Amino acid sequence: MTPSAGVADHMTVMVVGGAGFFGSHVVDRFLADGSSVDVVDDLSTGSLSNLSSARSSATEGALRIHTVDATIAEFAEIVRSTRPDVLFVSALLNGISAEGASAVKSFALAASVLNAALKARVSKVVVTLPAAVLYGDVAARDLPIKEDRQHYPVGINGVVAQAIIELLEMYRRDHGIEFTVLALATIYGPRQKPQNNVVSRFIQAHHSSELPVIHGDGKQTRDFLYVDDAVDAASRACTKGDGLLLHVGSGQQTSIKDLWALIGENSPATMDAKANRGVQRMSLSGSRARLHLGWTPWTSLSDGLSATTQAVKRP
Repeated sequence: MTPSAGVADHMTVMVVGGAGFFGSHVVDRFLADGSSVDVVDDLSTGSLSNLSSARSSATEGALRIHTVDATIAEFAEIVRSTRPDVLFVSALLNGISAEGASAVKSFALAASVLNAALKARVSKVVVTLPAAVLYGDVAARDLPIKEDRQHYPVGINGVVAQAIIELLEMYRRDHGIEFTVLALATIYGPRQKPQNNVVSRFIQAHHSSELPVIHGDGKQTRDFLYVDDAVDAASRACTKGDGLLLHVGSGQQTSIKDLWALIGENSPATMDAKANRGVQRMSLSGSRARLHLGWTPWTSLSDGLSATTQAVKRP
């Protein structure tokens, strides 16, 4: 399946975290759909270089960039003055180091966004969260995970993610602000920093003729989804999926060892059995997203890895 015409055509969208890896791809898609986009990013982890394509392709007035922290009072005034149709939040619990104070700030950011949406009468908020922190380890027989599975939050990130979902539900119930939560698989693609994703780390290692370190035995699995596929779900969620948590994943498991075999062309890797990280198995069912968003992923892992590798090779 290939993406259909943009669902967010001719809307005004504010993307919080729009200078980050995923957020910048969302910005590109919304502009291509014909929407006007306001980017809010304090550039603590994002970069204006991620928006170079958007800045060069946007028609006059279609893209505005606000370099500001979305947790401060000035943010609410920006939302009030721009009055977006949708607030899209792509800045929550990003990166494997998003623990402790960083995770707590994600909750403060979500609260600030919802408060601003209430004051500016924004009708819809779309939020992305990492799915892995919501469920913990799941038996192989229960994969791919469906949305009706009970949550077992993992660490501070998981607790904060669950609290953000409950906050969204409260604002919907008490104030009528619609939301959609997109629980993301392991998204990969161009512009991603190696320290934030195993795919980009492996590609960098192969490109530099280095041997990567695989944490654990390499048998742990992840659900890898190419960024363009995830962005298509993001576009659709702006007008669909109200009040729902929806999984955005391929439904397939790939082990870390097999991932390196694909990227490194079967070259050896360094194994660190004592440094295993995260859940052991992960894949997400996309049946609810297919039903409510009309979304299905279309990029194979091999094609996605090829596109990402080519982007890294380009000067």
